[in-house]
Amino acid sequence: MEKESEKKTVDIDDGVVAMAVRYQGFDPAAYLQYNYTPPRADFQRSDSIVPWKLSCLHKAFTEGDIDGDLLVDIGSGPTLYQVMSGCEVFRRVILTDFLEVNRKELKTWLGGGSGSLDWTPYLEYVCQLEGRSSSAASDKASRLRSAVTDVLPIDVHRQQPLASGALPPTGADCLVSCFCLESVSPDVASFNRALGNISTLLRLGGHLLLIGALGESFYLGGPGLQIPVVPLDEAQVCNSLKATGFALVQLSVYTLPPDMRVGVDDVSGVFFAKARKL
Repeated sequence: MEKESEKKTVDIDDGVVAMAVRYQGFDPAAYLQYNYTPPRADFQRSDSIVPWKLSCLHKAFTEGDIDGDLLVDIGSGPTLYQVMSGCEVFRRVILTDFLEVNRKELKTWLGGGSGSLDWTPYLEYVCQLEGRSSSAASDKASRLRSAVTDVLPIDVHRQQPLASGALPPTGADCLVSCFCLESVSPDVASFNRALGNISTLLRLGGHLLLIGALGESFYLGGPGLQIPVVPLDEAQVCNSLKATGFALVQLSVYTLPPDMRVGVDDVSGVFFAKARKL
């Protein structure tokens, strides 16, 4: 039994290394173009995927049970939408990613540059969700830039994903993670292990907001770069959260309309999970 367990660990480690090698070709600008422009980011459509994600995050952050000082985004990629609501709730926000090219993309925008994507429509939409005029987008951009205190390297496959001392001893008050764990894990076992690893960054009683793909086996990380994804379903998401010490508070599911299936992946749906660390 012990040898079998050791073999599984070696297999997982080999798969993780292979994933890391594949990600060296990741193209932030192409990824943003594939996923964060219309039709997937059409703010005039109620069934567009990006507005759905922003609405889920806004609702979760404003229900009154999430609070504290520090919000950490796990595997930010080159995107910022996932903390646009949270930056109004938390005094400090830390962004993280494994790839230097993604951290550079984030730092460009945070430093006042334009970056590869104009985030203004996102900021305007979140302002509207908050009951403010879309003209408040510039104020929200300033708030987001001031709230983000660090953009740090992370490896969710390590037992200590962030460098020692990166977080307070008690951990973050809330974690958010979008399309990260299933897209950097070679199988369900490594997905669960990564979920358990990031849970160490969260204080007891703190919340995890997890957005991920359902039924997806690959996505394009750049022209011709097909990256494998662990295909998840709702039951697996629930089981993984329970197995890693979380109590599920809410699970919502979005099913992609046919015209959102634009050939850059084979995703069938998206889940939003709100969970609390036990």
